[in-house]
Amino acid sequence: MIIEHMKLCEINGSLAVVDGVEKPVYEEIAHFFLDDGTMRTGRVVKIDGHKVTLQVFEGTRGMSASNTKTVFTGQSMSLPLSPEILGRVFDGLGRPKDGLGPVYPDKKQDVAGAPINPVSREYPKNYIRTGISSIDALATLIRGQKLPIFSGSGMKHNELAVQIVRQSAIADSDDFAVVFAAMGVKNDVASYFRSSFAESNVMNRVVMFLNLANDPIIERIMTPKCALCVAEYLAFELGKHVLVVMTDMTSYAEALREYSSTRGEIPSRKGFPGYLYSDLAAIYERAGMIEGKKGSVTQLPILTMPNDDITHPIPDLTGYITEGQIVLDRSLDSKGIYPPVSVLPSLSRLMKDGIGEGFTREDHPALSNQLLATYAKVQDARALSSVIGEDELSDTDKALLEFGKEFENKFIRQSFTECRSIEETLNLGWELLSHLPASELDRVDEKILNKYCKK
Repeated sequence: MIIEHMKLCEINGSLAVVDGVEKPVYEEIAHFFLDDGTMRTGRVVKIDGHKVTLQVFEGTRGMSASNTKTVFTGQSMSLPLSPEILGRVFDGLGRPKDGLGPVYPDKKQDVAGAPINPVSREYPKNYIRTGISSIDALATLIRGQKLPIFSGSGMKHNELAVQIVRQSAIADSDDFAVVFAAMGVKNDVASYFRSSFAESNVMNRVVMFLNLANDPIIERIMTPKCALCVAEYLAFELGKHVLVVMTDMTSYAEALREYSSTRGEIPSRKGFPGYLYSDLAAIYERAGMIEGKKGSVTQLPILTMPNDDITHPIPDLTGYITEGQIVLDRSLDSKGIYPPVSVLPSLSRLMKDGIGEGFTREDHPALSNQLLATYAKVQDARALSSVIGEDELSDTDKALLEFGKEFENKFIRQSFTECRSIEETLNLGWELLSHLPASELDRVDEKILNKYCKK
């Protein structure tokens, strides 16, 4: 029996309150029918006895206490899923946005996903090649990992996201797909993403979710959940290795802060809700591999650090949850170096188990350690040079300064269209190290040094 609730008790921002609801369920979907014939959708976010607060996805503009009828569906929010979703473009709530009509589903799946039993998780292993040397060699992206990119306002993280989507591949399988979720982006940025993927002929393996800056914030809050719902279907039902790129998680967190304020919740650090950590964890922890399942879900969330502050709550909490981070550096960006990856604060905590013999070349771990150690010495030499002048430096320090320039201009810097294989990346690293005195190469076994570093 369908029950219509004839009036709303209260409207506050994007929230609507309905009284007299029998047996309400948290996260239940409801439909609002307005007198003008339009329909809107909401979900239950708070239950107080028979009084229910609902989040209206499209916003409450035009709704009033007397012109709206509410019908509860008895179901949570779900997405229609089928193999044909590859190549499709959806809005933040999973509604088709490409003019190709609705998805005819093989199944429907709850966007909240199912929690993965920790016992059934497989340890992330093997790597995803991005074609970008500074990532592949020094902060390798491992299948099943969550590895965020920390950027800043105005930096080229959108270009980097497009390049990663275009170039990413895995070595031992063709079952690779990308779920791309953009949150709070401007129309021109959304058009840039769509056109870039179409022109590079990768749309056949990409599912896009686009939430625009002028879309309701409630839609923005649901966008990563919808994207991960699709990723889990592709990975654990169809056996694909899925890379989920989400940009910008800062927009998501700010939407969550605005929503929390509307609900009258007590704010925590910098006005964000106290449950920001657990909310982000609920998203990030949906990455992984499951025992007995062929596919995997790997996350590459991108966030812009307000005022380039890595201690801001969003990057700070993200760093606690994820397995490392890739940090973009504004000073490198100002020099025109793309991608401006700051290699010293960047790390991949799972990298050690997904590189080396059996995954990449046997010399990869040694090369990575030596490049990082040498570049750290470069920073010390630069600091000393700024005090006493370059002419007063020792020959070793001068060699380190020259290495630093070559490393930034040849190894870190690469063009937007350049896709380097792992062989090209590792060979380039050894070539740069070969210009240094052997005494400085103290992180490499002599056998590997003689094989790869030609003096």
